[in-house]
Amino acid sequence: MKALKYLNKYFVKYKYRLILGVFITFCSKYLALEVPQLIRKSLDAANDYNNGIITDLEVVKGDLLNNILLIIGAALLSGFFTFLMRQLIIVTSRLIEFDLKNEIYQQYQRLSINFYKKNRTGDLMNRISEDVSKVRMYFGPAIMYTINMLVLFIVAIFKMYSIDKTLTFYTLMPLPVLSLSIYVLSRVINKRSTIVQQYLSKLTANAQETFSGISIIKSYGIEPKVMTEFGSLADTTKEKNIDLFKAQALFFPLMILLIGLSNILVIYIGGLRYIEGAITIGVIAEFIMYVNMLTWPVAVVGWVTSIVQQAEASQKRINEFLEVKPEIVNVNETPTPINGTVEFKNVSFTYDDTNITALKNISFKLPQGKTLAILGNTGSGKSTIISLIARLYDGDSGELTIDNTNIEQLNLNNLRQSIGFVPQEAFLFSDTIKKNIAFGEENAADEKIEQAAKDAYIHHNIINFNHGYDTYVGERGVTLSGGQKQRISIARAIIKDPQILIFDDCLSAVDTETEEIILSNLYKISKDKTTIIVSHRISSIKNADSIIVLDKGEIIQEGTHTELVNKKGYYKELYEQQLLEKEI
Repeated sequence: MKALKYLNKYFVKYKYRLILGVFITFCSKYLALEVPQLIRKSLDAANDYNNGIITDLEVVKGDLLNNILLIIGAALLSGFFTFLMRQLIIVTSRLIEFDLKNEIYQQYQRLSINFYKKNRTGDLMNRISEDVSKVRMYFGPAIMYTINMLVLFIVAIFKMYSIDKTLTFYTLMPLPVLSLSIYVLSRVINKRSTIVQQYLSKLTANAQETFSGISIIKSYGIEPKVMTEFGSLADTTKEKNIDLFKAQALFFPLMILLIGLSNILVIYIGGLRYIEGAITIGVIAEFIMYVNMLTWPVAVVGWVTSIVQQAEASQKRINEFLEVKPEIVNVNETPTPINGTVEFKNVSFTYDDTNITALKNISFKLPQGKTLAILGNTGSGKSTIISLIARLYDGDSGELTIDNTNIEQLNLNNLRQSIGFVPQEAFLFSDTIKKNIAFGEENAADEKIEQAAKDAYIHHNIINFNHGYDTYVGERGVTLSGGQKQRISIARAIIKDPQILIFDDCLSAVDTETEEIILSNLYKISKDKTTIIVSHRISSIKNADSIIVLDKGEIIQEGTHTELVNKKGYYKELYEQQLLEKEI
């Protein structure tokens, strides 16, 4: 249970609820264990009357009536305490589940982009849902039934021992076999539980990717192939689950067998002791009731053990992510206002997952309020520059400064809040258009949302939708066209009124006429803002204050549009090519 040690802090947090739950459990089970004694007394009283030891029938009847009332009272009180026990322990497990899910989600928020490139979404979802549910069972039913079992065993064995030591010894003889069985089977269950959770993650990831890429699957007509692959994975997952449940299924028959042996020993040894006159007939009945009252707690040992082993396997998987240290850390909690001067000083960067060197000794300065355009072939390092400015990654060497301060020394929250970013692949949330635009500006007024949409030249499209700005877009904005998604992303960035605006090839899905209208609006909006535009089109960047051309992570040209079109090289060739295409 090493992995479960991580959860001890939750025991401390909810210690008073759990301690009270344990106390109430003890009260409940102690009252339940009073019933066999009352039944023993009733049987002995009736037996004494039959044997002539007691001659007054009314006295026997009175004792029997009192015992019946006490049995009913004990049962009712035991039931009430059992209700309180569940309210305390099971509800506490739900509170811990809530806390743990929040902790995992917050960790997911802290982890860097690099982490998400290496892990599948389905696996992340499975750990915060299925794995946490398994852990909750450890805090709830496992703890509750364990306490039940311990209280019943301790009190029942104490009572049995105080009545007849010999009979108690024979009654408990099967217990060592039970302990050994639990030890062996629990190790098997732990291993198989881990495998089941791993395959469940694979299944979830496969389903998530299939749903996300359903349009590609349908367009290629490969539904049968995808179904076959999913079916194969589902079959393997089923087999792993069957292997697990086979091991779990051994517990209950084994427990019942051992309890049956205990009953046989009570009847046989108890009968011999009764013949010898060492015990009364009521004692045999009392022992049989104790043994049968222990049937469910003993039988549940297997189930509890299974729960604990599954929780251990799940918590181990959860800990793998909780123990991951974020690569990007906010080292400065003091607010650091951002003005917008950006400077790269011999910055290099290599992606550790692909070992591709995206930037090599990049140096340039972008003063506050100016516009920089970045041009280059695919894979030249354009998007990497943007990622470093937003501090999604940290450079390997050199220095990146914002307002003459090393970017790693800035307050990370202030830095990112000061940036309006429009990614190359527009991402919209499954929500209304209004909420997607206002995503970066909490409680934005409708007038401000509409103005941002007008600036992004999407307002006229939105008002023609059936529900206007309250139109729900599908997951990732699937119900909108590529150009509409890009323009809503632009509106989402500019509504923040940030100090730094970044547009990563965000007009690739719109026509040239729409592009000119949007650019005209953007140049007005970004007049006093530091702006970075990444594009493949000369028309998108020709008005920038400065332009850099990248190739294989290096700056091969730098200057204004006028300077670069009069200079031999990549920029002039691309300009002439695009000019010719426009004329054609």
